[in-house]
This record gives sequence, C-alpha cells and structure tokens, in this order.
Amino acid sequence: MAASRNPLDNMKSTWRTWNRDQWKLSHKILEHANVYHIELNRDIPIHSKEEKIPYVSDWSLNRWVLVNAGVPLVVHQIFTYLTGYNFHPVIAFFYYYYASRLFTTRELRSLRELGHTYGFLDGDKHERDGVPDVGVSKALISVLLAGFVRPLMTVWLTYEANKAPASLSWAWLPVEVSLYGIILDFWFYWYHRVMHDVNGLWKFHRTHHLTKHPNPLLTIYADSEQEFFDIAGIPLMTWLTMKLMGMPMGFYEWHICQLYVIFAELAGHSGLRLHASPPNPVTWLMRMFDAELVIEDHDLHHRRGWKKSHNYGKQTRVWDRIFGTCSPRIESVDANIDYDNPVSMSIL
Repeated sequence: MAASRNPLDNMKSTWRTWNRDQWKLSHKILEHANVYHIELNRDIPIHSKEEKIPYVSDWSLNRWVLVNAGVPLVVHQIFTYLTGYNFHPVIAFFYYYYASRLFTTRELRSLRELGHTYGFLDGDKHERDGVPDVGVSKALISVLLAGFVRPLMTVWLTYEANKAPASLSWAWLPVEVSLYGIILDFWFYWYHRVMHDVNGLWKFHRTHHLTKHPNPLLTIYADSEQEFFDIAGIPLMTWLTMKLMGMPMGFYEWHICQLYVIFAELAGHSGLRLHASPPNPVTWLMRMFDAELVIEDHDLHHRRGWKKSHNYGKQTRVWDRIFGTCSPRIESVDANIDYDNPVSMSIL
C-alpha cells in the first residue's frame, strides 16, 4: 500500500473564499497587505500556447527598478543635506526595511495588474497556485523573514553613518549591478542543482516544488534550511565574492543590487504570460549568447522539475547555458514573440 500523503503537502487554496470568522491572524495580515497574485472577482485572459506572447522591453524593467530604488535614496540625501545629519544605523535599518517593503508591494501589485491584462503561462491547462490553506502562516513568515533579514544584513555589514547616498561609487555602480545577478546566480545555480541531484539534499527543496504553477508569494515557500540560503546565504556569498574581486559594494550599491534581485525573484515566480527577462544592464549581451533568462524558464523548472532537472538559474541562463542544463521553451520561443507591440511596466 502506498504511503499516505503528508497533509502539509496539500496545495489546495480556498481560504480566500472562507467566512472571515474562520481566518487567523496570518490570513488577516495577507488580506491587509493586498499583494495577492490575482483578484478573485476579476477575469483572467486565457491564451493558447500558439498565440503570440507579448514582449516586455528591457528598458522599462530597468527603469522601474531604478526609479523605485532611487526615490528613497533621494529622500535620504535631501534629509542629510537639509539637516546636516545622517541616519543612525538603527534608523537606517528601519528606513530601508520600509523602503524595501514599499518596493515589493508596488511590484506585487503591478504584477497582478499584468496578470489580469495578459494572463499566465500554461493558462489553457492550469490556473496559478494560490497560497495553500495549510501554509498561509508559513508563506507569510517566509515573506516577512526575507523582508527583515536582508536589510538587517546589509546595514550591519556595510552601513557607515558618515556616508550619505551621494557617496556611493557612481563609476562602479553599473558594473556592480550588472555582475551582481550573474555572480549570485553562479552560487545559486550550484546550490540549487545540488539540492536536485543529491538525494540527501532533495528533502530540503521538495517543499518549494510542491507548487507546479507558482505565484510571487510562494517565491521563498520552502523548508527552513532552504529559506536561510535563499534569504541570507547566497546574497552574502555574492557580496563577499564581489568584495574579493575589488569592487566597493558599499551599503547603497548593495541595496540597489539586492532590489534588482528581489524584482527578478518575484517576477520569476509570477508565471506571467510575457516574454520578459530579469532587469540587468547587460541583458542585451547575454541575449547574444542565448543566455538571458525569461519568465517561462523558471516556470518550466517548477512545472517539470523534480530531482534531475533543468533551468536552475533564477537571474540568468548563463550558467545553465555553460553547464548544459537549459530546457526548450514552449510559449517564449522566438517565432512566437510579439516584438512589434512591446509592453512597458508602468512606474506609476
């Protein structure tokens, strides 16, 4: 007789339709945040896989990140200029923690609007998974941990109260932003691939693969061991690597780099039916070598990935291309992309 399925593996998501008297605190917090991947009372367009898939320009995504990352830096700089004081490290933590929260909230709501406008990959076969009934608290804690730990780590390791945002290394910033996602993806690629390939490590990753059609709130839905590496371990290894390579990687530069990564992590789990690559100043160069990632790549990793898999990268396809683990695309094949009518991600 087959072993009974673990009840905690159930991905059924019906709690948003429950009587709210049944909700616990975690349900109410998610409702208040209003960062669901869809609104239940709105239609979602469904497309066949042969229909043209809209193209999102690289510039519109880079612009969105730079504007939403830059505004808090400008406000911080104005405060320092007008008062002659800089933030104490504790104030800096809370300020940039809240700035990161605003960034992710705005992105999640923007992704939702795009979903209702353009639909989702594999939408003719399966709807997007919601936050599971048995995992609402787990999903919320994962999101809160990521939002709390990364700014704390950045402030603790790099913040200097005698340096305002204008002091960041402007000449190095484009290089650091370009390389951060690629170097982070090297560490993520091998850590991710090993968890698939090594039986003893798969147990730490299998929870993340319970979703075959993820949504952004399931980006870090995983066992505690994986959550630690996703939230802190891999970014820390990337920062140390870049420091060893001689790059400044001060607080403000690292903050911007991390927001680029957060944007890609959430969009990469959105399943949006859009041909879009994680924002990076050198996406054009990666594209020349067929090494740029698109939303469908990680979506296929979830849909088909189990043990030996493919598409391990989450920021690029550089390492998948080098080590031969790319899989064919279905809806984002070049002949199916509508380059004539590009989509822009509004910064408003």
